[in-house]
Amino acid sequence: MEKISSSQTFFMKRVFSAIWFSFLGIFVATAIKAGDWRASAVFIIQPLVMAVIGYFMFRHLLWGLADEVRDAGTHLVVRKGDVEERIALASVINVDSSRYANPRRITLRLRQPGKLGDEVVFIPRGSFQFNPFARNPVAEALIVRIDALRQKG
Repeated sequence: MEKISSSQTFFMKRVFSAIWFSFLGIFVATAIKAGDWRASAVFIIQPLVMAVIGYFMFRHLLWGLADEVRDAGTHLVVRKGDVEERIALASVINVDSSRYANPRRITLRLRQPGKLGDEVVFIPRGSFQFNPFARNPVAEALIVRIDALRQKG
């Protein structure tokens, strides 16, 4: 089975968000300890607003990502936390690749909801590309294979 999800998924989901909230916590703690917040409440309010916005952005963009996606020929093996599911390529009704988001994401919409819901979202593996408008090769390969299955069936 070939891994088609990025090895950076763990970093993006766990490490980056931990660094983000830790930095904001250290900033607030330093402002409180130094007494700067008495002169201007912005030293407390701004990091709190950044934390709230960051929470909703991470929840929407990163925390829902699958941890690992492996290609097993006629199906994909998707793992998110302790849940692992086999998804037949024939049950995928749409493959969407985000070109303008960073990190790029692939969303698989499923005909029937499974253990992971009716959509599976993951960061595809890939190499650096100079062209930001280039199509994702992982998404293109999935689209071609799913279309071939539809033509047969």
